[in-house]
Amino acid sequence: MNSQKLAPIGYGLLFAALLAAPFLGAYPVFVMKLMCFALFASAFNLLLGYTGLLSFGHAAFLGGAAYVAGHAIKVWGLTPELGLLAGTAGGALLGLLFGWLAIRRQGIYFSMITLALAQMLFFACLQAPFTGGEDGLQGVPRGKLFGLIDLSSDLTMYYVALAVVVLAFLLIVRTIHSPFGQVLKSIKENEPRAISLGYDTHRFKLLAFVISAALAGLAGSLKTLVLGFATLSDVHWTASGQVILMTLVGGLGTLSGPLVGSAVVVLLENKIGEFGHLLASLTGVDWFNTLGESVTMVTGLIFVVCVLAFRRGIMGEIIARLPRRAPRKV
Repeated sequence: MNSQKLAPIGYGLLFAALLAAPFLGAYPVFVMKLMCFALFASAFNLLLGYTGLLSFGHAAFLGGAAYVAGHAIKVWGLTPELGLLAGTAGGALLGLLFGWLAIRRQGIYFSMITLALAQMLFFACLQAPFTGGEDGLQGVPRGKLFGLIDLSSDLTMYYVALAVVVLAFLLIVRTIHSPFGQVLKSIKENEPRAISLGYDTHRFKLLAFVISAALAGLAGSLKTLVLGFATLSDVHWTASGQVILMTLVGGLGTLSGPLVGSAVVVLLENKIGEFGHLLASLTGVDWFNTLGESVTMVTGLIFVVCVLAFRRGIMGEIIARLPRRAPRKV
């Protein structure tokens, strides 16, 4: 069975597992956080994996939208759905600004411009009064969806978050398989040839940048709604590095790669301490008890191993080893 036939089955099983997760002992808030990062990584993969643009400042859209959504819900009193829309629009607006300034450069110059702009936003968030500075924006209420559905229950919030993430992921899938997505792939593979075919590649890349930023903003807005706060860590450059790590570990240019990569990274960051205590109890080596304090080192080591052993990422290697569809006979 080839990868094209296995993909719907895999996504169906994943969706079923997510539907049943709260009843199987999974902590809903943790799974919601994981889904937000999965959406963030998928949005980034749309830009890097399918358009070939490496942004070092994608945390600006995640964190900037998180602050916008949190402020809109807490201070302006908007309902959750309007807060999510405000955050997504904020991410798209930032993407338009960043893209307009950076898209005319290529390679490392494009990446460094996005990093510089993201750091400017970080310092703006640090100094702005409405963000709460180093304390962050705290106490964001979940409210009632459409004025009817109370989101204070973690279980209700879970299924709303799942619906939002699934719809956003379907939008990404539709974008990639549309004629617009095919143009993006052609730009990544051979931009001069795309230009020779009459495509305005700057316009296509800018639109891809804005879509990616808007979806990253949706992930940040949803994360703020779920957790009830937005902090500087959401807009720090380390969050940009984290999403690059998720995408590369999972598999660049694959739809399932960011989902797997985000799960690996988030689980490592949250469960490495428990794993260390387990190893210490089994082996009697006290050093394993401090493993939770070395999350960055362990994550970096896994990244190095993946780059050396799995050049295509986890899902990229799996897909490459699956049999291809046999060519049609004419």
